[in-house]
Amino acid sequence: MTALSIRNPFVSRRESVRRLASFGAIGVASTLAYVVLYAALRDVAPAGVANALALVITAVANTSANRRLTFAVQGRDGLARDHAAGLVALAAALAITSASLAALAAIYPHHGRTTEIAVLVVANSAATLIRFLLLRFAIDRARDVRTSNASPFATLSQSERTRG
Repeated sequence: MTALSIRNPFVSRRESVRRLASFGAIGVASTLAYVVLYAALRDVAPAGVANALALVITAVANTSANRRLTFAVQGRDGLARDHAAGLVALAAALAITSASLAALAAIYPHHGRTTEIAVLVVANSAATLIRFLLLRFAIDRARDVRTSNASPFATLSQSERTRG
């Protein structure tokens, strides 16, 4: 008789804490890189352009770092799918931050650069939650599919495989 191996759909509490800590650390580093890039680009470009460029530049590195460190995925398997999820997260972040810049300009048209950056950091924080959920869904779902497609004999001992 074969025992069915049912994967627990919930990650262990310890693993969840590790993931959140890793995601948070990567998020802080990405936000700092974003702020530096935005501030530098803002000197030569309008706010919307500087925002988009800083997001695009940091998004690829963020997705790669989260894929490897937060979700412990290595290699090329699922790379395109994971970066596609990262691009969806980028689009959401761009929408949120662009709307935030537009709202800031409408509410407080003579704002300073520090206020602009503060609003963008808050907007990026909101977008971070979306990024985590999208990456978690894409990567964990792919793991579930790979696990369910694995051979049922993979968990059986040699004697159980030959019994028939």
